[in-house]
Amino acid sequence: MARHVVAPVDELPPGSRKSIEIDGRPIMVFNVKGEFFGLLNRCPHQGAALCEGPLIGLASSSDPGEIEYTKLGEILRCPWHGWEFDIRTGQSYCDPRRFRVRAYPVNVEAGTNLVKGPYVAETIKVAVESNYVVVDL
Repeated sequence: MARHVVAPVDELPPGSRKSIEIDGRPIMVFNVKGEFFGLLNRCPHQGAALCEGPLIGLASSSDPGEIEYTKLGEILRCPWHGWEFDIRTGQSYCDPRRFRVRAYPVNVEAGTNLVKGPYVAETIKVAVESNYVVVDL
């Protein structure tokens, strides 16, 4: 599993998202209230770019006439046909047994913890003052 730096945490404040491409795969990373999540940026229905859809909540009901609105900002709606996906898991709420968007683990790591590449050049000491968002594939 290769690790890929996405951006410094400061570039992805809560409520924001960023689209990237890693090894030819379109991926989007979300910051929801300080937690980071990664999804494949392609709707499994007809391939729309999910990053263009709104983040909404989930309306559910345990009794007739009782509606609870939960997961505010954690449900991604496809911009083409309105299919909805949980950004924590990729689960579809249209047909959860058949459709899901691939979810990718996302971590926040200190810049000093990133793995060195296979080629190493002479380095000059550089101070790292903020954390980075990293995607594992």
